[in-house]
Amino acid sequence: MQNKVLVTGGTGFVGTQIIFQLLEKGYMVKTTVRSFKSKDRVIDVLKSNGVSAIENLSFAEADLSKDEGWDEAMEDCEYVLSVASPVFFDIPKDENEVIRPAIDGIIRILKAANRSKVKRVVMTSNFGAVGFSKKNGAQEVTTENDWTDENEPGISAYEKSKLLAEKAAWSYIETEGKQLEFATINPVAIFGPSLNNHVSGSFDLLKSLLNGSTKRVADIPLNVVDVRDVADLHIRAMVTPEAKGQRFIASADGQISMMEIAELIRKERPELAYKIPTKKLPNVLIEAGALVNKHAREGKLFLDMNRNVSNDKAKKLLEWSPISTNEQAVLAAVDSLVEYGLVD
Repeated sequence: MQNKVLVTGGTGFVGTQIIFQLLEKGYMVKTTVRSFKSKDRVIDVLKSNGVSAIENLSFAEADLSKDEGWDEAMEDCEYVLSVASPVFFDIPKDENEVIRPAIDGIIRILKAANRSKVKRVVMTSNFGAVGFSKKNGAQEVTTENDWTDENEPGISAYEKSKLLAEKAAWSYIETEGKQLEFATINPVAIFGPSLNNHVSGSFDLLKSLLNGSTKRVADIPLNVVDVRDVADLHIRAMVTPEAKGQRFIASADGQISMMEIAELIRKERPELAYKIPTKKLPNVLIEAGALVNKHAREGKLFLDMNRNVSNDKAKKLLEWSPISTNEQAVLAAVDSLVEYGLVD
C-alpha cells in the first residue's frame, strides 16, 4: 500500500487546507468530491495558493449519504482524514434530519475503511462534542476527557449531530472496528486565512460585526483556532503512533470575547470600523431571551460554558504548537472576508 491519504470533502474550508499541507509535505493525496465537476475548482484554488505538486492529487466521487464510491476511494489509501460533513441547502426543521446523516456518514466511512484495510482514520469532530456541558463554575479545565450532554439546553442541532456522530464512531471502533486505528480532532471556532471564498460557519460571527447586522455586541467569550493549526493537527494525529484511540482539542492558547474581537478590528482594521457596534448587549437580556427564544438559548449556553480549555494534550502527545494567537487568527479571517468580498 502506498503512503497515500484520502481526504473527504476536498472542497471545504478545512479539507482544502489539509490537502494543501499534505501536498506541501510530499504526500500522495486523494480527495472525495460529490461531483467530478468540482475537480477544477479544487485544483485552481491550490494552484493559486502556490501548490506545484498537483500531479500528486487525485479525485474520487463519493457522497456521505450513499454507499457507492467509498470502497473505490479507499482501496489504495493508508490513511483517511474524515473531514466532510453532510450538506444541507435548506435548514431542516427537524434536528434528526441533521443528526441522522452525520451518524450514517461517519459509520459509512469507517466501514469502508475497515473493508479496505486502511491503517488509521482521523475524524474531524467538534468542541461541541467536548465542552458544552462544563459551566463557568467549574474550577478544573475542560479537556478531552469531557463529553457534552446531548440533552444540554441550548445545544444546536449541528453541535448535537457532531457529538452523536463522534459517539457513534467510537462505539463502532470498540465493537466492529477494533482493528482500525482511530482518532478525533475537536476544533473550537475555526478562523484564520481562507484559500478561497469557502469559509467556515464560525466566520458568521465576524460577518455580523462587520456588516452592521448586529447593533449591540453580546460579550460572549470564545475559544478560537487557526485553520492552519487544525490541518496541522490532523496530519500529526494521522502519523503519530501514540495518537491511536485519542481525542485532541484544537484551540489556540487562552480565549477572546466578542467585545475584544470588535475592539481588535476597530484598532487593527480601522477602515472596517464604521459598522462595528460599540454598545454591549447586557447578559441579562440574553438570559431573559433564553426563556422564550431558541437562538437566545444557544447564546446563553455560550455565555455559561467554561472557557478554561486545555490544548496541552496536543502539545505534549503530538508535539504541536499553534502558529496563531487568538488575535492573529481573527484578523486573518477578517482579511479573508474582505479579500473574497464576503462582507458588505
